[in-house]
Amino acid sequence: MAARGRFKNVEWDLANSQGNVFSWEGVGFAVLMDIRDELQTLNRLLGCHNFVEFPSILRSIRDNTAKPKRRKVSK
Repeated sequence: MAARGRFKNVEWDLANSQGNVFSWEGVGFAVLMDIRDELQTLNRLLGCHNFVEFPSILRSIRDNTAKPKRRKVSK
């Protein structure tokens, strides 16, 4: 069996025209490769500077828009 390169967004030919599956191992391989592509996309998005900084931006907005704390009145 010759090694083949990866092809993104490939239509996997898993069955013949009668609907018989060529190889169930091939089906599992196709599913794993599709999952791998999706995980790589998520990793790129989640590693983005804008995404990583989002929680700190929200914290600063919360701190800047919070009502000031009441001071205790001394008697």
